[in-house]
Amino acid sequence: MSETPDYHFSTRAIRAGQDFDPSTGSVVPPVYLTSTFVQDGIGGFRGGYEYARGGNPTRDSLQELLASLEGGAAAFSFASGLAAEDTLLRSILKPGDHIVMGNDVYGGTHRLVSRVFVPWGVSISTVEMGDLEMVRHAIRPDATKILWVETPSNPLMKITDIEALAALGHEFGATVVVDNTFASPYLQRPLELGADVVVHSTTKYLGGHSDVLGGAIVLNDPELIEKVGFLQFGVGAVSGPMDAWLTVRGIKTLAVRMDKHSANAAAIADRLVGHPKLERVFYPGLPDHPGHDLAARQMKSFGGMISVAVAGGAAAAKRFAESTVLFQLAESLGGVESLIGYPSEMTHASVKGTALEVPENIVRLSVGIEDVDDLIADLLGALDRL
Repeated sequence: MSETPDYHFSTRAIRAGQDFDPSTGSVVPPVYLTSTFVQDGIGGFRGGYEYARGGNPTRDSLQELLASLEGGAAAFSFASGLAAEDTLLRSILKPGDHIVMGNDVYGGTHRLVSRVFVPWGVSISTVEMGDLEMVRHAIRPDATKILWVETPSNPLMKITDIEALAALGHEFGATVVVDNTFASPYLQRPLELGADVVVHSTTKYLGGHSDVLGGAIVLNDPELIEKVGFLQFGVGAVSGPMDAWLTVRGIKTLAVRMDKHSANAAAIADRLVGHPKLERVFYPGLPDHPGHDLAARQMKSFGGMISVAVAGGAAAAKRFAESTVLFQLAESLGGVESLIGYPSEMTHASVKGTALEVPENIVRLSVGIEDVDDLIADLLGALDRL
């Protein structure tokens, strides 16, 4: 498949890196559950494989697939999204460097930088990434090495102009990183818009079934590829073969799942707008969303994530989050089943009391692929009980 880059997305999602097993003809490549590989004499590696931390055919299969879908030269698979982010940050930063990050990023990403990298000597500024002048003002020439973008953002669904921000970052020699977890490569491809690196929590839409943990980095720059590859091997936070295999299995249905996630979310957002128990619905597919036009340009559709501001404050928001049935109260997102969460005390608890604090009346919905009428009835019923 590496020699056929012109296939469409859904074909590549099923076939890239997925050649049948030549010894048996198995349509599905096997899972290589091994820690080491027999050598044909000292240094005689079969297929280049020596030890599973350095390489595993199942992980390589996933990495080839991810690179194909994001349009990157290389991809690296890790044990979690944060492991991927940590490796990328260490590949770029040194003490004295500076990061500009959106003021609405995943709490774990901010925690990683503020509590691990800041004590090491890195500094961070958080700004409204949709305001290019604010970003320009936050950049420190010769010190800012990374512009870190989430779009759509977590949890307030802000939309950032990737192409414009990439141009601004490159003006100052910064590496522009886009967390593409909410959109997935089916809906948005940041590298094509000028970004340097894409990161994913593959736990979410790529895996898609809430049964696997993982992360990924996709990029083009040869020097950075070498650095990330060394740290993947040298530090060793790699994805295991079964996790890699499950992620590949999930990706094969990514396109059809994302179409359904997006259609369900759009219908739910439309139905929730104007509800007397809600102050606001955050969904980029809504025409009055401030990022709607931009999202329509840089995304295939608007995705499966919605956040709502509940009238009545924190107490009402918590009751809402705890009273749905089909929307199960749980961390994470992007699975086939619908989930509901209370970011202030769940996904973003680590930024409570900071400038990134999520309002206490925000509830986040990960819209699954169940029948949309059932999902709407579940939400409306919970709202009626407030």
